[in-house]
Amino acid sequence: MSMENVTQAKSAIEQTSAYKTLTAFFDNGEFVSVDTLAKSQDTYAEVVAGYGAVNEVPVYAFAQNSDFCGGAMSKAQAAKLKKIYGLAYKTGCPVVGFYDSRGGRLDEGNALLAGYGEVLNAAAEISGVVPQISVVLGSCLGTGALNAACADFVIAAKDSKLSLDTSGSACDAETNAKNGVVSVVAESAQEAIEKARDLISYLPANNLVEADAYEELEPEDVENGCYARKLADADSIFRFGTAFGSSAKTVFARVEGRTVGIINTKGGTLTEADAAKIAKHVRFCDAFSIPVVTFVNADGFEDIRSAAKVTSAFAEATTAKISVVTGKAVGALYIALAGTGANADAVYALDGAVISPVNPEAAALIMAPESMNVSVEEQKKVAADFARDNLSAEKAAECGYVDDVIFEEQLRRTVSDALRMLSGKRVSTLSKKHSTI
Repeated sequence: MSMENVTQAKSAIEQTSAYKTLTAFFDNGEFVSVDTLAKSQDTYAEVVAGYGAVNEVPVYAFAQNSDFCGGAMSKAQAAKLKKIYGLAYKTGCPVVGFYDSRGGRLDEGNALLAGYGEVLNAAAEISGVVPQISVVLGSCLGTGALNAACADFVIAAKDSKLSLDTSGSACDAETNAKNGVVSVVAESAQEAIEKARDLISYLPANNLVEADAYEELEPEDVENGCYARKLADADSIFRFGTAFGSSAKTVFARVEGRTVGIINTKGGTLTEADAAKIAKHVRFCDAFSIPVVTFVNADGFEDIRSAAKVTSAFAEATTAKISVVTGKAVGALYIALAGTGANADAVYALDGAVISPVNPEAAALIMAPESMNVSVEEQKKVAADFARDNLSAEKAAECGYVDDVIFEEQLRRTVSDALRMLSGKRVSTLSKKHSTI
């Protein structure tokens, strides 16, 4: 190929939607293309890939090119993606994939299936080694959706489609968000790209380094009860999974400029969706040594499977873990999120918190049955009085079940001091492949 032909080919590729997606993603619109002229049958490979900086963090990225054969997966595209994953593994850099494809090139037969398998294996190999983010901008149907959904985080434009079902039924971004597949729903493709850039800034490049530190900003002056915002630096909270589960929130935030994973339970019963979201967040943070701060206020778990899932994630995690009981911490929930089962490094309770082996009404009935010999209307007040006198944070502190009782105005200083001291935490574990729970 002559120099003139090479220049023309590169110019044509640079006009495609995929190339423009990557220029919008990388700092200053600059990136180094990988396998630029790789061919797929009679056209260029249906993906643009390369590396550059995002918020000054080195990142590998690829964007399926719907302008070439609808972005369909092929042997050539699979080889290109596999190369990107391999380079990310060698260099310890995050991988971000932008998905917009009509499916696969079926005329390639079993070679196409082999390509899909190789890509999935390459992505699985670097899971827990470098962060992976999928950004769904258009259609992502069939086997290709599996690769997108296996990333640590999935960001989807509101009008995108993501499904194993090639018919595309019931696979819009909001439905996938409610099912826990999509982490963030963006109003547009441009917003989805910006969300990916923002998320990258919270994450370490790999499992051997810390996320970049930012300038510390004093938290906002917010009303009582907004614990995450009272703890976090101003304007530093990144929310995800908001449509999945109703009684637990998971976010990233910065405390004194450094990334922290926060879990906030806000009363009621933790459902199976809440448990899945909490467990996934803890496991991701643990893989990349991101500290976890958990605000505990819940009555219990919906079922034993949910309890086991959360308990396992907390117990196995060796990253720094701090729990703050803000309301009720009852029975198995206390054990899983703040007690010995969580193996937390520091446990605090706000003044007024209740810590009990069973719900306060049952505790009062068992431990002081004579006091509950009143009308049903009065029993709640009697139980509340019993909890205040016998199940208080102070009582738990006296027994050594919490490290200290604090007030809301002490929250940020207490937790940030603990985070600073735990920054050098190191734990040796038994040699094994992984847990089985």
